[in-house]
Amino acid sequence: MSVNKEVRRITTNTLQEMKHRGEKISMLTSYDFSMARLVDGAGIDAILVGDSASNVMAGHETTLPITLDQMIYHAQGVVRAAKRCLVVVDLPFGSYQGNSKEALQSTIRIMKEAGAHAVKLEGGREVVESVVRILTAGVPVMGHLGLTPQSIYKFGTYSVRAREEQEAERLLEDALALQEAGCFGLVLEKIPSKLAQKVASTLSIPVIGIGAGSGVDGQVLVMHDMLGLNSEFSPRFLRRYLQLDGLVTEAVQAYIRDVRSGDFPSPAEQY
Repeated sequence: MSVNKEVRRITTNTLQEMKHRGEKISMLTSYDFSMARLVDGAGIDAILVGDSASNVMAGHETTLPITLDQMIYHAQGVVRAAKRCLVVVDLPFGSYQGNSKEALQSTIRIMKEAGAHAVKLEGGREVVESVVRILTAGVPVMGHLGLTPQSIYKFGTYSVRAREEQEAERLLEDALALQEAGCFGLVLEKIPSKLAQKVASTLSIPVIGIGAGSGVDGQVLVMHDMLGLNSEFSPRFLRRYLQLDGLVTEAVQAYIRDVRSGDFPSPAEQY
């Protein structure tokens, strides 16, 4: 008799329960089926299909060029791979700003065409109308404050945000507004750790940090960065768990040598 072990799917409610228990939430980005299958199988709590795909997958300088169609393409593969973790998909630049109806339409496409579990958008009180409209369709929404890469030309730099008291107060007010609007969680990027801890302790929803210190409810990193596939990018908050760029280079060079020498394929590797 075969026994099928049911895999319990992680949901937004699971993350909420983890916060209540004081259990840290782990999140990584993924952009394709093969890597997402490994990340999910390793036991990650949530995968973010980030618009950072614009940088690490397409080679753009910013996240702005990636389109909704491209985000859906990346999300489709990730969702097919993920058997357990929550999959959150970024709404890309130009698909929700200033137009809550467009925000809802973009979200519906992501949910229908990719099968995502939730969406994430950047901004504070200026996107509350979009958050509320998306929630009317029953789609969970995650917020994103601090350094918001889609606004890079407004900031002019990738430096730490909310160092000044006025901006810090505004960030906390925005966080409360997003929670009040119904967001199930919040990402805080590159802000002082004391401020991030204050936000996390003030909010009842999970707060996940990237460059926001250890006082939040969880952490998220770009997978390519933590695996060492992008050595040019070395911010203070990044911990590399592998240095894959060197390993990949060595493997490719070994393959080239074997092909040129005739060592590959060997008799055992032929039909």
